[in-house]
Amino acid sequence: MINAKKLLLLLLLSNFLLFTGCATLFSGSKDEIDLSSEPSGAQVLVNGADRGKTPLNLRLKKGKEYTIEFVKEGYEKKTWNLTYSIGAGWIILDILSGLIGVIIDAATGNWNSADYDSYKANLEVKSSESK
Repeated sequence: MINAKKLLLLLLLSNFLLFTGCATLFSGSKDEIDLSSEPSGAQVLVNGADRGKTPLNLRLKKGKEYTIEFVKEGYEKKTWNLTYSIGAGWIILDILSGLIGVIIDAATGNWNSADYDSYKANLEVKSSESK
């Protein structure tokens, strides 16, 4: 006979697995993006907010749109739009595991992943005309 503690633990574990989507459970809600520049030391702005200087590792919420700017005095500004795509594997796993996983991963956007996990901006020296 199963004692009460083991039964409670089994119920908690099964609820956790049943009410969490596969992507939410295994990949989380944020992506790590490595940003660098040549030359290094460029200021990184994410949606207009200063996030530091290159080289830089950022954890960004999945599924949101981001405009990333690299700014360094004496160099042209470089802009990059971070895009996401839906992982077909997560959708298949969610469908196989039940409707609740599909709903959770769709609502949270956790089955999205960044199209790139690193980006290097090659900054160009400003010409005398654009100074």
